[in-house]
Amino acid sequence: MRIVIAEDDALLREGLALLLRAEGLDVVATADNPAGFLTAVERHQPDVAIVDVRMPPTHTDEGIVAAGEARRRQPGLAVLVLSAYVEHSFATTLLADGADRLGYLLKERVGRVEEFLSALSRVADGGTAVDPDVVGQLLARSRPDSALDRLTPRERDVLSLMAQGLGNTAIAARLFVTEGAVHKNIRSIFAKLDLTPLDHADRRVTAVLRYLEDTQAQP
Repeated sequence: MRIVIAEDDALLREGLALLLRAEGLDVVATADNPAGFLTAVERHQPDVAIVDVRMPPTHTDEGIVAAGEARRRQPGLAVLVLSAYVEHSFATTLLADGADRLGYLLKERVGRVEEFLSALSRVADGGTAVDPDVVGQLLARSRPDSALDRLTPRERDVLSLMAQGLGNTAIAARLFVTEGAVHKNIRSIFAKLDLTPLDHADRRVTAVLRYLEDTQAQP
């Protein structure tokens, strides 16, 4: 796995590089600004980019913008975005054009090495990884008229774990239920969110996106 890191905090940037290299992963370049990051992506054609949300010069949304531009320049690039705290609009902006090969984690998750490496691997393999704290806060902000109000508490639990990138087997283990029960809950979620089977749509990803979109705004 070839990785480019874009992070303006030198300590975190070098710490990430050391951690990943110690795990046998190939960190081909690091950058401390968006321009340097995009140059590194074009030069090295990495499999995955790890990008800080806030980067110079304004430390607002440069990382998100750069991540989107990198994916336009290199279709199929997996991107794992890191943020110091939950930023709801950035999470939904990042996922708006499709959730495959994308992740959004809080920086504190890096210290939990196994969780961080699991999320990185999931994104590199074509999946989605959304930080559990982001999921929890978005659920807490749910609007009274949200479509999510149709879901039972158990269905909310299942959707929350889906948004964290867990498969049916892992969800069943986490909730101490059978895979059949999880499958039944997921079918019910799709029905209540009006997601019909379409060849061109991944209903699992669409359900997570609907969940993010429906819960990002306060009433």
